[in-house]
Amino acid sequence: TNMLLFMGLLSALTGGWSGLNQTQTRKILAFSSIAHMGWLLTALTLNPTLATLTLLTYLLMTSTIFICLDTTTTKTISDMGTAWIHSPTLLTTTTLTLLSLGGLPPLTGFMPKWLILKELTMTGLNMLSILLALAALPSLYFYIRMTYLATFTTPPSTTTTEYKWRLNPNYKINTTLTTTLSTLLLPLTPLLYHTL
Repeated sequence: TNMLLFMGLLSALTGGWSGLNQTQTRKILAFSSIAHMGWLLTALTLNPTLATLTLLTYLLMTSTIFICLDTTTTKTISDMGTAWIHSPTLLTTTTLTLLSLGGLPPLTGFMPKWLILKELTMTGLNMLSILLALAALPSLYFYIRMTYLATFTTPPSTTTTEYKWRLNPNYKINTTLTTTLSTLLLPLTPLLYHTL
């Protein structure tokens, strides 16, 4: 089990550090997956129920991000500055989901990290929990960088800005559902944790 815990920490560090200088959203999300698999490996050694909850939460958040990025046809992080033309509301939910992937406390992505850190400290692995929490900071940095580029670097516009013309809007009902779940599930943590 010590080897799996070390591999989880190494995976979280590798994914976080490798994703720092990336500009393409697919590469950023690929390195994010490596970092999240480190958390998943750690959860798997501690508690299989917690690993299941971590995997389901991660799948929910990444599917939401991929749906949002596909809808706005965002390929690089510089494209995120002009994604508001497609839909300002969708860009807002994209940024909230990015912050949830980073694990900020009021959002759903905080839930698995919180529970994993709790399990690590309950088993006496305090140093590993501190190192794993610090390993999450580079990932949080590139999520915040994506959020910053999407919200604060929008090009100057006047009130007569025309939105992108669409004959058939390609919004899907599952975008609303997955976005809501990937940002607002934290109050249901006890129910989800003890039901799985």
